[in-house]
Amino acid sequence: MIFDIGYILLVAALILAVFGIITGFVGGQRRHVALIDSSFHAVYAVAALVGMAAIILWYALLTDKFQVKYVWGHSERALPTFYKFAALWGGQAGSLLFWTLILSIFSVALVTAYRRQYTALMPYVNSVMLATSTFFLVLLVFAVNPFEQLGVIPADGQGLEPLLQNYWMVIHPVMLYLGYVGMTIPFAFAVAALMSKKLGVEWVRIVRRWTLVPWVFLSAGILMGSQWAYMELGWGGYWAWDPVENASFLPWLTATGFLHSILIQERRGILKVWNIVLIWLTYFLVILGTFTTRSGIINSVHSFAQSDVGIFFLVFLILNVFGFLWLLFDRLPLLRSDNEIESATSREAAFLANNWLFTGIAFATLWGTFFPMFSEIITGERISVAAPWFNKVNGPLFLLLLLLMGVGPLLGWRRTSMEGLRKQFTWPLLITLVGAVVLYMLTPRIIPVLGLTICFFVLVTIVQEFVRGVQARRITSGENPPVAFYNLLRRNGQRYGGYIVHLAIVLIGVAVVGNEFYQSTASVTLDQGQGTELAGYVFTYNSLEAIRQSNRTEIHADFTITRAESGRVVGSLTPQRNLYDKTPDRPTSEVGLKVLPTEDLYVVINSWSDNGDRATFTIFVNPLTVWMWIGGLVLILGTFICIWPHPSRRPSAAAVYSPTLEAA
Repeated sequence: MIFDIGYILLVAALILAVFGIITGFVGGQRRHVALIDSSFHAVYAVAALVGMAAIILWYALLTDKFQVKYVWGHSERALPTFYKFAALWGGQAGSLLFWTLILSIFSVALVTAYRRQYTALMPYVNSVMLATSTFFLVLLVFAVNPFEQLGVIPADGQGLEPLLQNYWMVIHPVMLYLGYVGMTIPFAFAVAALMSKKLGVEWVRIVRRWTLVPWVFLSAGILMGSQWAYMELGWGGYWAWDPVENASFLPWLTATGFLHSILIQERRGILKVWNIVLIWLTYFLVILGTFTTRSGIINSVHSFAQSDVGIFFLVFLILNVFGFLWLLFDRLPLLRSDNEIESATSREAAFLANNWLFTGIAFATLWGTFFPMFSEIITGERISVAAPWFNKVNGPLFLLLLLLMGVGPLLGWRRTSMEGLRKQFTWPLLITLVGAVVLYMLTPRIIPVLGLTICFFVLVTIVQEFVRGVQARRITSGENPPVAFYNLLRRNGQRYGGYIVHLAIVLIGVAVVGNEFYQSTASVTLDQGQGTELAGYVFTYNSLEAIRQSNRTEIHADFTITRAESGRVVGSLTPQRNLYDKTPDRPTSEVGLKVLPTEDLYVVINSWSDNGDRATFTIFVNPLTVWMWIGGLVLILGTFICIWPHPSRRPSAAAVYSPTLEAA
């Protein structure tokens, strides 16, 4: 009975969401306060109903109610409680319910924050948020009912997908959902600005923070997914350009471009149409990515089982495209730029080039992801596009993008004088030249040295900006360096927090170069007590042990690592293989990992014989990979500084770049 109530709650939420769309739109058009309030009340009601439905499904998962088809298909009695809770987003219907729950929470946060503010925009914002909720509720009510029952009560369930039984897969999808769903908010404000014809800078100022919040969640989710792939799949890498990886990366690219280009609109009143299109494209790619993982049109290790939701997504995407384009073209006369880009040596020009590169990478990634589908439609043969193609196409674009990260912040708004160019670029270029020579002497390989040199150049420009900013504050206020540094971040968090985010990207770039170009690997078969040498280390296989857990058997191998030259012990590591009771033919790996500042030592169990007396392993030495995860933490810190409220600064009246004035 309670599960029938869960379905009824979703039906009621769908009806109220449609009601809220209508009252919000009509109330916004007529400026009718009662209708607008009804729309706000609908948001609260929908959130409450969806929340209760999610609680019922969590109850079913945690108490082993296998008469519910979803619970039977994604849980079992022996499954640890930790994973039973996470099973809510481990399957098709549950994940869509979770999507809707997060969207409802975001909608409530918006209404609570702005119900009595931005009165011209909020009714339409409400309608767009509820329209997205309506779409997902339609899926839950008509396509993938999470409360569907079997008619019998099985003794046990089929168990959770083995690849999902990893701690990263508990938190990684949550971060991605918070990022994915959160991108609905800036899109809703953009549509509201078009509908209300309030197309000045007000909506841009609101959405900067509301874009940064989901952006940092999406960034964290992508990095956590990379860590999961690195630790669980056992292939020595963190990114394979898998279609579902790409689905999360595509909206990240366009959202990052949007965060840069709205600064130009806010500061100079240009790129108005481009910003509207860019945030719509981000929303479109979020829905497309959700469609990709659930329709079965593209094969992926991450995707959900094939279902009937594909046609619903396709119709929604088509309506979204044509509805948005109609609204945009109708409002084009109101989107004329206030100014123009005056010089190629301006920050606006650098940001525009930055946007071209972000969208270029997004287009190449989108094309490569869907090419197998297009090839099958046209030729009848599915032709896959693998990682080497993505690396060859996107690699040079990423290098240019990284270079612009160093160049752009050194340029002034409108134009930069020749004297300004000389002051800004002399030391970074000289120091980078020396660094490039040293790098080439250490490792004479052109492409990786080029990548590391660009990373070093960006690092030098970031340090220079902080040094000059601190010096400027010391001159104007007499503060000591630590106080000047703190106040620099406090008073200009948007700019200097952005530099910290750039520093994070540099660290991630260093890790990418190290793993891509300097990785060492070997597949070996070892007897117990036997060792093998790789990249200056000796890996000695000691023993193999079976450990029983609640729903699986873990096979642990023990390794000792020593330096090849000195024999000094570096440490030990324990790779493992998990054999699940429900799916014995689908074992998973947990790599053995020893993290050092300069490299990761990484071992994977492939097979064993004679009760573990002999076993086969794949061993990797991955230089610099740890800096990817350190970069992720730095990225979160930098974004937090950007988001944190800081005192307003008076705009500079200077037309030509002055580093001292802007830094202070």
